[in-house]
Amino acid sequence: MPPIPKKTVIPRKKSVPAKKTITRKSPVKKKSPGIALHWKFSIALVLLILLSPLYYAYVLKLFTSSIRWVKDLGQDPNYRTYTSFNIKIPKKYSIHGIDVSYYQGKVDWQKVKTMKEDSVSIKFAIIKATEGILSVDPYFQRNWREAAKTGITCSAYHFFRPQKSGEWQAMFFMQTVQFEKGDLPPVVDVEQLNGVSPEKMRKELKAFIKYVEHRTRVKPIIYSGLTFYLDYLKGYFDDYPLWIAHYHQPKLKVSNQTKWVFWQHSDKARINGINHVVDFNAFNGDSTAFEALKIK
Repeated sequence: MPPIPKKTVIPRKKSVPAKKTITRKSPVKKKSPGIALHWKFSIALVLLILLSPLYYAYVLKLFTSSIRWVKDLGQDPNYRTYTSFNIKIPKKYSIHGIDVSYYQGKVDWQKVKTMKEDSVSIKFAIIKATEGILSVDPYFQRNWREAAKTGITCSAYHFFRPQKSGEWQAMFFMQTVQFEKGDLPPVVDVEQLNGVSPEKMRKELKAFIKYVEHRTRVKPIIYSGLTFYLDYLKGYFDDYPLWIAHYHQPKLKVSNQTKWVFWQHSDKARINGINHVVDFNAFNGDSTAFEALKIK
């Protein structure tokens, strides 16, 4: 018989004891110190300033002032350009105004009133009313009514025609305009001879002035260009206040004895609410003198 094969004995593996699981504790994070209270307050204050409209207004004002300073380099500081008005304005004067007629068209007087650059704004307006003995300015009534509503001090002027009766022209003017307390004195605009002699012009002008003065109890203002005044009016109407046109100059070139109240120093001003260039004027005096000039 064949030999019985021996059983192979497979040794049993020794059981390895299970390792104990060690749970590691995660390290405790240290709390970072918070922002100090005084720093929080400082940051909040800075943000408040930066987000404030007043801050931006200050920055804008500083910026525009710097630009103007650069633009004004080399200019006469007493006769510098005012960008809003698009003209140079003599710095010496504090009360400014305009004169208008049909040429300026329909005026938005509220926009005129609110326009301002630095200390310059429109305080008075002298409005064309009549011409000769038949012509009424088509915009007079509207301008006379609407300008006064805004608080602008007003006067009216008559364009004088020396070849026609001065008294008739004065009557026509006074029938058209109703002057009231607080208005500036009436104005007569004389700047042409219209083919008559200087003597004839002065005779009719005197008749006009006397009639208006009698009706209003104030001396009317005489308007003229500087050359016309020097050639034909100087020495004849020295008791009457003058309004003289003399353009684009830093100073009105008249003697200290000349009794002028208004100086029309530009004919090219740009004014908000008006679609055409406008004559720009300065008053020769302070607010007290301006009040004294008004009709009582």
